[in-house]
Amino acid sequence: MVLTFLARPLLRFIAVCAVSLPFAAYAQAPDAPPKNAPPKHHLEKPLEQPPTPPAKLPRVAGDQTRGLDFLFGALKAAPDEASAKHVEARIWALWTQTSSDTTALLMARSKVAMDAKQFDVAVKLLDAVVKLRPDYIEGWNRRATIYYLQNEYARSLGDIEQVLSREPRHFGALAGLGMIMQELGDDKRALDAFRKALAINPHLEKVPDLVKTLTEKVEGRDI
Repeated sequence: MVLTFLARPLLRFIAVCAVSLPFAAYAQAPDAPPKNAPPKHHLEKPLEQPPTPPAKLPRVAGDQTRGLDFLFGALKAAPDEASAKHVEARIWALWTQTSSDTTALLMARSKVAMDAKQFDVAVKLLDAVVKLRPDYIEGWNRRATIYYLQNEYARSLGDIEQVLSREPRHFGALAGLGMIMQELGDDKRALDAFRKALAINPHLEKVPDLVKTLTEKVEGRDI
């Protein structure tokens, strides 16, 4: 791997973080109660976290912009759930790919930390990602998800804004926005975000049920 002079300090940082994650890929850290958590408006969360990429992504190549345009059309036209999941995985693969070896390594380490619920370590790694590659939307998106899991809603919303300013079709970020708005008790904005996410990806799990429930709550039942 060929590294630039600026990338070397980042690799030293990664090595330090890796030391704090022994056996992270094999053991799950116990859940800790969130600090300064705002009051919940819903006792049960239909979605535990915003949509995330599948564990194994397909290999993709070619122009990202043209590829995404084609795939989003295919996603809307998908005839069944299996076809939709195949297309969705390719979209995630295009969003996640990077030409930077350093960024890829930082993202891999952050995934290990996130899976081990070492959220503070994951955030520090992602801080480095967004500083190194501010146009890499999955750095912002993953950090937004971690902030959501920590009930750091203001920070999560800030990162979601960064994602959507670069990719307005990011259905994961839109679903995350809806989840935060619902948690904060703003059902109208939650409904709007979920509808936008569903218009882009009609096959999002559990989101149609959320739209139905919130539509009845916000707009009332049809007479």
